[in-house]
Amino acid sequence: MSESARFSGGRNIAMKVPSHEYEAVVAFYRDVLGLEELESKRPDVCFQFGGNQLWIDKVSGISQAEIWLEVRAENGAAAKAHFAKNGVVRRDEIEPLPEGSDGFWIANPANVIHLVGSSTAA
Repeated sequence: MSESARFSGGRNIAMKVPSHEYEAVVAFYRDVLGLEELESKRPDVCFQFGGNQLWIDKVSGISQAEIWLEVRAENGAAAKAHFAKNGVVRRDEIEPLPEGSDGFWIANPANVIHLVGSSTAA
């Protein structure tokens, strides 16, 4: 890894769930596990998951759940160059990011999606 491209795990985990399983999955985390639902994140559904936040997203047109992870980069430009040099697949088409976001999407070799953003962002 290059000296200027340093990474750490982020606190956000997104579970993309098929529409027909969404309510049952939310009930599992809320009612079966009893995790704290973060009301401040409404209308999105988000649970406190240890030191992380677990976002449950309803997605039509998928057949099984997917887990998406967050990676924090100390230097966004260095991260982009590092990933390009190492043949990491950019997946920016996967989901729009908020206006002004410095983040971008990548996939690991097993096609697990990762949001890469600045380590200074919340």
